[in-house]
Amino acid sequence: MGEHTDGLLVRIISVVFFVAAIGTVIAWTVKKAEDPARMIFKWVLTAPLLGYVFWVLMPMLGKFDNKAAINGIPNTVLCGLALAIIWRSSIAALIARPFGSLFTGGDEPPEPQPLYSVARARQKRGRYAEAVAEIRRQLDRFPNDLEGHLLLAQIQAEDLKDLPAAELTLRHFCEQPGHAPQNVAFALYSLADWHLKINQDREAARRELEKIVELYPDSELALGAAQRIAHLGSTEMLLAPHEQKKFAVPEAPRNLGLISKRYQPQPRETDPAEEAAQYVKHLEAHPLDTEAREHLAVIYADHYQRLDLATDQLEQMIDQPHQPARLVTHWLNLLADLQVRSGVDYESVRQTLQRIIDRNPNLAAAEIARKRLGLLKLELKGQAAKDSVKLGEYEQKIGLKGRGPRRDS
Repeated sequence: MGEHTDGLLVRIISVVFFVAAIGTVIAWTVKKAEDPARMIFKWVLTAPLLGYVFWVLMPMLGKFDNKAAINGIPNTVLCGLALAIIWRSSIAALIARPFGSLFTGGDEPPEPQPLYSVARARQKRGRYAEAVAEIRRQLDRFPNDLEGHLLLAQIQAEDLKDLPAAELTLRHFCEQPGHAPQNVAFALYSLADWHLKINQDREAARRELEKIVELYPDSELALGAAQRIAHLGSTEMLLAPHEQKKFAVPEAPRNLGLISKRYQPQPRETDPAEEAAQYVKHLEAHPLDTEAREHLAVIYADHYQRLDLATDQLEQMIDQPHQPARLVTHWLNLLADLQVRSGVDYESVRQTLQRIIDRNPNLAAAEIARKRLGLLKLELKGQAAKDSVKLGEYEQKIGLKGRGPRRDS
């Protein structure tokens, strides 16, 4: 009696474990299947076969008698063939999946991403309220998404003409923790652009750009914002595109074709001294404006022949922390150009080009500097020949007075 009870308990426990295991496998395969209905049908056919193998054939084969040899082995082979027919496609897919995963990424689900195609379509159709509602639904799922906040602010500012709402949207984004500095700066740049484009409000745009400088001082972002502040322009400049332009047409000279080239009207040339004074005044207010400082250096070198002043202006920008490497390379090349034009010796120019190589020896700019170093002596010789040719022509033309030599009759 006790042995019978123990055997029954073992069979019950084995059945429970079998059903649980099969149920887990069935649930997992149905969830992963591309066609769940077909997978369920396969398991409907497979479950009886597995039950027959587990409770009938396995005890029979475990006795190792004639009945097992006559009935057990053939029936086991038939069940195996039936299972192979049912699962052949799944077995082939299981074998091929590791190789296909090299190209498809496997069964790893894609990372959830916000979708704004519906909102953009409604925006293009002029259904702005519906577009805003769709964007807000996406932002409820992805509250830190930059694209969604920018799109929402764009619709509010440009389509709904509600710039305060756009400002509130981007302000909320900037106050969220964890955003990359580039994303926050981009949001503030966008807000500054809308202040200029919609309201022509230069001061409001300046405040947004100054926030970048306050949030990220001593950084490349702060330098870029300071450069932008220096070129905001006056209120009259911002209003100019919205006002009707007036063109003053001066009276053209008469008999233009009969006027000698010497007396023909020439375009007014800018005065380098006046330009230099304007740049100096501008740099007093905006000392981080690299564009103005670069132009001033060129005027110092070419017009005033003061390479020392030009070098000082360029070195201020080169030594400024957090300047982009491409700009530093550009200024060093410009310094080398000015040195060549000013007739500086080979060693001074070589040292300037060597600084480019020393900063980033593995970049393309360093390779260009190496090539220029190889041709530097020829470049200096060509500049010297050019200067001597100009001087020779000038001296010859000084002596050409009056009419030319008369021909002997």
